[in-house]
Amino acid sequence: MVKIMIEIINREKLIENGETSDIRRGRDLALQCLEHAVNAAEPKQLIRAKMRIKNDHLLIEDCTFDLGKFKHVYVVGGGKAGGKMAQAIEDIMCKYVTAGVINIPYGTRQKTDVIELNEASHPVPDEAGVTGTLRIMALAEQAKEDDLIICLISGGGSSLMPYPREGISLKDKQALTNALLKSGAAINEINTVRKHLSAFKGGWLAKKAYPATLLNLVLSDVMGDPLDSIASGPTVPDATTFSDARKILEKYDLWLSVPFSIRKILSEGAKGLLQETPKPNDFVFEKVHNFVIGNNRTASQAAIDFLGSKGLNTLLLADMLAGEAREVGKALPKLASEVIVCIDTSRSLGVVAGGETTVTVRGKGVGGRNQELALSAALNLPESGKCVIASFSTDGIDGPTDAAGAIIDGSTLKRARQLGLDPEKYLANNDSYSFFTKLGDLICTEATGTNVNDISVIIALKD
Repeated sequence: MVKIMIEIINREKLIENGETSDIRRGRDLALQCLEHAVNAAEPKQLIRAKMRIKNDHLLIEDCTFDLGKFKHVYVVGGGKAGGKMAQAIEDIMCKYVTAGVINIPYGTRQKTDVIELNEASHPVPDEAGVTGTLRIMALAEQAKEDDLIICLISGGGSSLMPYPREGISLKDKQALTNALLKSGAAINEINTVRKHLSAFKGGWLAKKAYPATLLNLVLSDVMGDPLDSIASGPTVPDATTFSDARKILEKYDLWLSVPFSIRKILSEGAKGLLQETPKPNDFVFEKVHNFVIGNNRTASQAAIDFLGSKGLNTLLLADMLAGEAREVGKALPKLASEVIVCIDTSRSLGVVAGGETTVTVRGKGVGGRNQELALSAALNLPESGKCVIASFSTDGIDGPTDAAGAIIDGSTLKRARQLGLDPEKYLANNDSYSFFTKLGDLICTEATGTNVNDISVIIALKD
């Protein structure tokens, strides 16, 4: 069983909010399940399980790197898990590391000795991110053929490692990022646009690093682990095009509203007037080695294993969470009802779903995709029965809020009415954070130092 290191800090209060002993038990199981999920994706233990040093050789899976043949070892990268990943590298091979720069979110608590941790903004990039990215690029450019670069990549890296293409200002990138985040676009779509407006993402860092050997350690926050989408793939080939990026902006009715400089770059690129991002046949990728150290399935499997250990019937739905959060929220209660009918009903049921939904922002409220999913689910959850649903982001930050997600049960709507709250109005205004704040049902963990998408859990208890 996974040792609990990251906890839901208000777990006891969330359990107490259950109106019956059964619902309190269901809430307890759901919250423990989420804790096991996030701890299974703890970056330091994942890296330690993957790599080790033996006789001056770095061993990772079935690959071996003779550290005696490298003059320098540089560590670069960025993302929400960057601090813990850097700590793991120093724990394993600090004496071999020459220098390093990792861009991490503001407020990250990790400390390192050799690798510099540069704090920057997420989800909207800032000047501190640009400064750190320039230092990363400088290390890559000074690396020679007899050097090793270890690149640590995790979710959030796209915003944390900004380096706008010539002709685009940081202010323009910030405006674009804000628009994309509110549009309902999927992460792979957002990153397709980002790659074509960057001099760093979409394989450009690999170009700068060549002819050094490049070792990528990736903690995936994109379903299916497409390397070119995670943190916008700074060290891997890019299969998308300028035309793809333009079509995405058109799809979400953003083309005419984004800054002119962005339209100019994408239009010129689509006409072949600008160099495309590096493609799979580029020789620079011959010296790149990629390893995914963990992903959403890592967390989801730990969650379902925990529920099974508690005697529940279990069902794991990988990649279930996709599309509009409020639509997925409608589906989860129906799913639970249908599954209960089809299985042995003598035992309680635990369902774990992994993935990442989106929110198209139309209102003026505050919330995150997991909070919006939970609010939508509450509107569709029968008040009778013993069902609990919780949904949270494994990085501990759900949208522009200080919460990781929210938890509901069959009494959520009744409690809301007693407080004079209209849940449908809160949902229409994208104001799920305010709704759950008043109910006291926000899940809070603070930043977890990892990031492998979202986890939703359904607990349906039997008598």
